[in-house]
Amino acid sequence: MKFKCIIIDDEPPATRILKNYVEKVSFLEEAGIFNDSIKALEFLNSNKTDVVFLDIQMPQLTGLQLSRIISKDVKVIFTTAYPDFALEGFELNAIDYLLKPISFERFYQAVSKLNTESKIEVSSNSNSSDFIFVKTDGKNKFQKLFLDEILYVESLQNYVCIHTLKQQIITHSSLKNVIESLPGMDFIQIHKSYVIALKQIESTDSFSVFINAKELPIGATFKDAFFERIDQNKM
Repeated sequence: MKFKCIIIDDEPPATRILKNYVEKVSFLEEAGIFNDSIKALEFLNSNKTDVVFLDIQMPQLTGLQLSRIISKDVKVIFTTAYPDFALEGFELNAIDYLLKPISFERFYQAVSKLNTESKIEVSSNSNSSDFIFVKTDGKNKFQKLFLDEILYVESLQNYVCIHTLKQQIITHSSLKNVIESLPGMDFIQIHKSYVIALKQIESTDSFSVFINAKELPIGATFKDAFFERIDQNKM
């Protein structure tokens, strides 16, 4: 399988390096290079793209702004000379955050995540609660997990830990992938590292959510959306 990718950067030396790196990786296929974020957005809106190598300091639309607009199906790898934006980049669930100058070794480490991310498959059973199958070990071993049992999901770098009423399940995946797999009406992201089950909330204040006696932080980026959902269910 080849991943179609585009490069968005307004610095020609940077695009040349990334193009060269893409050509060296057998599972990548370069589909376009853009020095204008608006033109890149137009391309993304009309062409299937799997991954974007995205500079942050761009005219018109910054890389962070663009990443919020494009489809969630498009994986983002930020490429920038500024480490200051790393936290915000990961809060947007980027696959990786590469600091310039980028070595090929570091580049390959980032794109390898495209092949190793596990998909959590959502299924439905008409005779019981909804459930998911979670890859737990090896290539073909999956564990059935009922959604009603999930308390919250925690990001652990390249893995996620699914905390349930009975156990903790660790799988090689991203939090973004988990969010896309779970029903949005029942789950919400409250922090760059946490997705929670709304029905499992015991209490909350301005800074934390309490689930099963565990205190989970509410990130500034997610606070407004979270409390909007809380307001919808207030008495």
